[in-house]
Amino acid sequence: MPHLTGEFECKLDTKGRMMIPAGLKKQLPEADGEGLMINRGLEKYLVIYTKSEWDKRLDELSKLNEYDRQNLRFIRYFTGGATALMPDAAGRVLLPKGLLEFAGIGSDVVLTCVLNKIEVWDKAAYTDMINNEPDNFAELAEAVMGSKARRIDE
Repeated sequence: MPHLTGEFECKLDTKGRMMIPAGLKKQLPEADGEGLMINRGLEKYLVIYTKSEWDKRLDELSKLNEYDRQNLRFIRYFTGGATALMPDAAGRVLLPKGLLEFAGIGSDVVLTCVLNKIEVWDKAAYTDMINNEPDNFAELAEAVMGSKARRIDE
């Protein structure tokens, strides 16, 4: 799957439905046929995957030893609440109430593409996260990417 790009502001209606922005929908041609999957993020946000990306994640999880308690806890947490999303005729998806409550998402939402997934944030929480950028982003970049034994253009 190609990497997704963009950041989109959306509104949820009173039922928790969200219109998939046109710029994002163009990047998700399989969504109408296969649907999407949504689950909890690693912090207070939600994550949307294409069905094929979700299946890759499950394949990874299925290789873990389920008799290891830490693995089992992670599998339970990661898959708990995962829900299929099928766009309706108007291009809207219904976000599960329990997941919205988990992430503290109100009616104003930001969708931000991160490689091959879409993070779903409450707008105020997203703004706070972005405003708390590390004091020295260059140092973070060096710590994360500088140790790579390859060049980006290779």
